[in-house]
Amino acid sequence: MLASIVSFSLIAVSAKELSADMQTAEIIFFRCLFGLIVLSAIVLVSGAGRVKTANFKKHILRNLTHFLGQYGWFYGIAFIPLAEVFALEFTVPVWTAIAGALLLKEKITGPRIVTIILGLIGVMVILRPTAEVIDPVAFVVLASAMAFGFSHTLTRSIVTRDSAFSVIFYMCLIQLPIALVLSLNSWVMPEGTMWFWLLLAGLSAMSAHYTLSKALALADAMVVIPMDFMRLPLIMLVGWYFYHEGLDAFLLLGAAIMLIGNYTNLRHERSRPKT
Repeated sequence: MLASIVSFSLIAVSAKELSADMQTAEIIFFRCLFGLIVLSAIVLVSGAGRVKTANFKKHILRNLTHFLGQYGWFYGIAFIPLAEVFALEFTVPVWTAIAGALLLKEKITGPRIVTIILGLIGVMVILRPTAEVIDPVAFVVLASAMAFGFSHTLTRSIVTRDSAFSVIFYMCLIQLPIALVLSLNSWVMPEGTMWFWLLLAGLSAMSAHYTLSKALALADAMVVIPMDFMRLPLIMLVGWYFYHEGLDAFLLLGAAIMLIGNYTNLRHERSRPKT
């Protein structure tokens, strides 16, 4: 989990550094390109069976929503404090619960209602609409969290038949041409340190997802998810030290309220009898 937390923070810092010279779509393109190169090498060694799928249409739909989520996340990093982006990202479980009800006909249980209500309260605490004019970019990040929620729900449907490796492989394969087309009008040829940040973003993305999955395989989600909360104070310190972003207690409070809702739902899910 420590490796996952550091990896997610490195992705954000890389995107922040690149955003001054490069558009969001091009950053995603290079992230997918580096990921696809590494994953394709693994497929060549281990065989094409690892990426065999009967759910290609679902992969396309999943990656359309995931691309929107990624785009909003990277876009937000360029314009608002890193900690605010991470805090708003913690609403993903709220939108996942709603998407599960809409797409998979899952029941909205009492604990899930608590998660949704506390998640929305947490958003209000973070944005504080009565305190000042809300930056419109915050709503872009919030919309990206909604897209991630639908993407996670589609992923849960896909992994019943496909491997997690294939999910990541098709993520890079499908999103690569989308990002390329969107970046052509504003293409900037990377040079100098930009290559370093692009490579770091691509490798950190794979590391983040792999180590998070590994942590969930080795320990209960009740342990892993609260640890994931530590991404927020870490990125808050990074933003304060390197980018002179303010330390905001309301961000921590709002995210903590969301964490309580997520933790309540996790406890309930673990105690439910498996069928």
